[in-house]
Amino acid sequence: MKFALIGYGKMGRMIESIARERGHEIVAIIDVDNPQDFDTDAFRSADVAIEFTSPAAAYGNYLKAFAQGVKVVSGSTGWRTEHEDDVRRLCTQEGHTLFWASNFSLGMAIFAAVNKYLARIMNRFPAYDVSIEETHHIHKLDAPSGTAITLAEQVCAALDRKTGWASGTLVQPDGTVSGTKQTPGELLRIDAVRRGEVPGIHTITYDSEADCISITHDAHNRKGFALGAVLAAEFTATHSGLLTMDDLFDF
Repeated sequence: MKFALIGYGKMGRMIESIARERGHEIVAIIDVDNPQDFDTDAFRSADVAIEFTSPAAAYGNYLKAFAQGVKVVSGSTGWRTEHEDDVRRLCTQEGHTLFWASNFSLGMAIFAAVNKYLARIMNRFPAYDVSIEETHHIHKLDAPSGTAITLAEQVCAALDRKTGWASGTLVQPDGTVSGTKQTPGELLRIDAVRRGEVPGIHTITYDSEADCISITHDAHNRKGFALGAVLAAEFTATHSGLLTMDDLFDF
C-alpha cells in the first residue's frame, strides 16, 4: 500500500520503519516545514495518511487531507473538545474517513476490553470508588492523556454512579503539583504525572474501605503504538467512515 506520513517526529520515523518492513511505500512525508506538500500528486496518491502531530495541528491536518481525498489514521489527542462534532459530520455525512485512537497498541486494546468488562462488574459494588492515574514523558502537551480520557469514558458508560470525568492532580517533572484530588463523587478523577521519557502508564483503581483492585497497562516503548498505527492504516485502506480500535479488534 501507499502511505503518507503527517508528522515526522520519533513516532513518525518509527511508523515509517515498520511500514517499510511490512512492504508498504511511503509516498509523502509532511512536517512543519513543508505543509504545502498536502497539495501534491504524491500526497494524493496515498491510500492512507498516518497523522501523529499536536492537539493544535491535528484537526487542520484532517481537513487538508480530506480536501485531497485521502483517508487518515490519527493518534493525535486533545482536539476532540472543539472539533469532534465536525469530524463526525465529515465522516458520517460527507464521505471522508478517519480512523482515530488515543492509543494504538494491541496491549492497550486488550486492556480497554478488560476495563469495560471490569467496570460492568463493579457497577454492582458501589462501595468501590474508581480513579485513574496516567504517567507520560515530559514532552507530552495534553493532560490528562487522551488514552486516560478514553478509559474514563468507558468506565463512566458502565457505572451508574459516575456521570463523567474530571481532571485531578498534575505532577510536573520538577515535582510541582497542581489541581486537586477533591472532586465531586459523581465524577471519575484522572490524575496525571509527567516524568522522564515514560511512553505511557495507565492505572485504573477501585478502592474501598476493605480492599483495592487495580489494573495497569505499562508501555515499554513506542514500537507497539507504531505497529498498531500501521495495522490500522492497512484496515482503513479498505474501510470507510469514522473508525476506531473497536472496528479493528473485536474483543
